[in-house]
Amino acid sequence: MKALYHKLLHFSSKLQSKIAFYPTLLSAFGFLLTLIVLYLNEMGVSAYLKEKAPILVIEDLQTARTLLSAFIAGMISLMVFSFSMVMILLNQASSNFSPRLLPGLISNRRHQLVLGSFLASLIYCIFILVSVDGNEHPTNPAGFPVLVAIILTIFCLGLFVYFIHSISQSILVNNILDNIYRTSQRHLKEVLEADEDGMRFPATDEWHVYHADSTGYFQDCIIDTLKELCQKHSIKLEIIPPKGSFILEGIPLIRCDRKLEEEVINKLRSSIIISKTQLLKENYVLAFKQITEIAVKAMSPGINDPGTALNAIDYLTELFAGRMKKKDQIMLSIEKEPVIKMGSVSFQELLYNVMASLRLYCKHDVIIMQKLILMIRYLLFQPAAEEHYSECLKEEVKLLLDDAGKSISNEKDLTTIKELANTIHI
Repeated sequence: MKALYHKLLHFSSKLQSKIAFYPTLLSAFGFLLTLIVLYLNEMGVSAYLKEKAPILVIEDLQTARTLLSAFIAGMISLMVFSFSMVMILLNQASSNFSPRLLPGLISNRRHQLVLGSFLASLIYCIFILVSVDGNEHPTNPAGFPVLVAIILTIFCLGLFVYFIHSISQSILVNNILDNIYRTSQRHLKEVLEADEDGMRFPATDEWHVYHADSTGYFQDCIIDTLKELCQKHSIKLEIIPPKGSFILEGIPLIRCDRKLEEEVINKLRSSIIISKTQLLKENYVLAFKQITEIAVKAMSPGINDPGTALNAIDYLTELFAGRMKKKDQIMLSIEKEPVIKMGSVSFQELLYNVMASLRLYCKHDVIIMQKLILMIRYLLFQPAAEEHYSECLKEEVKLLLDDAGKSISNEKDLTTIKELANTIHI
């Protein structure tokens, strides 16, 4: 039952990342609102408004139809312009920063809600226009629906102003970097809280290996279900690939200390969520990749924006400081007995992949090289979960100096970089 709940939760999260999710829901709400307003209208709300507040009621039905037609035309124009702005935003983000930012921008809930509100108001106005009959009774029972249409249109105009502000803020690189950082920090904190330190896991080289039966990104696993299976069958597990890696059908996926029946194997596989997409909120390693890609793209000849690269390195520094608090392996236990070992991207591998990209595209820039050395110097003073992290950092300084010596011809620049590196005592 828990597995089904978690799968539904994952499916819901996946749906919410689609740009059409909230607009579809709000479109249904617009149709429902039409039925409710027409029902209230039949109950005499328009007549009551005409008696108590006649200024709010449009008495001429032709005027009402003209207004509704104008609202519909205006709403279509707003929607076309808004969707065009979203497409421009996505195109600029892909061209200037990284195509991998698109899922996060598409799933922006605020933009989806604005577009959905436009669509709901448009649907409401269309159905109300159809329902308004030119031969209505003189008491004008269409007054209340038209009043609601006016209110919705004014509301949409306010939303449009907000949308312009929001879309202009979304494309700012500082806001993009900050959103990536905050999302990954939340997930990294959850990983640190779930990890149970101080436990030793037995060697798994001789364990039984079970292979993947599907292809996709290892997005997440249902911990509660895995623990239940471990407790029920008295087994220990190792999840081999790290979260976020691409799983190919047939590669080793799970190791177990016992040979399992096919039914149990299928339950284990179903507890590991494999998807065709990667979500930042479920994989902090993706944040390192995205921020690194932004920095590298900023240093490309076509963009040439060292300031953005410097900002990206600042965020990478904070993310690395958080990652250093975590061990390379994640252990999960039942009653203080380790039963599950989770694969994880090692700190050394993560640091090397980030620094290799930055060194390749930034080694000619003295300011960026200095910034990278300052980042490593800062990280050396941060608390580390494992002792070898400091050695990994010092090794990267040596690689930086090696690349700088080959790419920078100015002796003064080289001397400045070496003097800064010497403060690390490598």
